[in-house]
Amino acid sequence: MASADLNHRLNVSVAYSPCASEVDEVTLRLAPGATVADALRESGLQVRHPALAIDGLPVGIWGAFCDRGDRLRDRDRVELYRPLRVDPKDARRQRYRTQAKAKANQPR
Repeated sequence: MASADLNHRLNVSVAYSPCASEVDEVTLRLAPGATVADALRESGLQVRHPALAIDGLPVGIWGAFCDRGDRLRDRDRVELYRPLRVDPKDARRQRYRTQAKAKANQPR
């Protein structure tokens, strides 16, 4: 019966990006009925990132926000979201200004 239980386990990945262009992702095999909180706990993120306040960060499954008590399905990807340092709209405006200045300074 133990081997049958292993065949019915959920394959789940947990991903966190501590900074731009860096992703800490781990694949887990969890028991059926496991929750997002179970996946976060089993992922070891807190051990690898001790300064991370996991409980205070929003989470999602495949880019959609969810609750920590939500049950997982096979092949779900749990994502832990860090706060944005810059508002995306402000960043876009700044890029536009920089590109406009560079374009204006090009010789014709």
